[in-house]
Amino acid sequence: MDKSGEGYRPSRGTSTNPLDRLRPLAISFRAVNLDLETSTQGGSSVISLRGEIDVYTAPRLRQALIDLVSRGATDIVVDMDKVDFLDSTGLGVLVGGLKRVKSNEGDLRLVVTQDRIMKIFDITGLSKVFPIHGSLDEALQQRT
Repeated sequence: MDKSGEGYRPSRGTSTNPLDRLRPLAISFRAVNLDLETSTQGGSSVISLRGEIDVYTAPRLRQALIDLVSRGATDIVVDMDKVDFLDSTGLGVLVGGLKRVKSNEGDLRLVVTQDRIMKIFDITGLSKVFPIHGSLDEALQQRT
């Protein structure tokens, strides 16, 4: 402030805010990717996934499930053979998809081949909720 108490601004580089002296942080983000492909095999709708299912990518899976059910699919297999990571958001999307399919008298089965992904289903108790298969062929043969 000037002598009158108004209008004083520090000159450039002399800010009184200590946070202004911090250097800009260099933040890098790693690209998170989920490849999603839908197909029909033996009368079942198959969603094949590759990559990570997390808070950033789960909305794509959610939309794919919604789209399939809205088009009348009642037998869906989610192939997670090439999924590297699954978080709670992804689990929530799968549970929501199961509920949506079941409400239409359908079935949703999972293909899980990696121990680290299977462990997530075991720890959460969801391995008792979802039919989980070790291969796509096995899941397709179990069509109800």
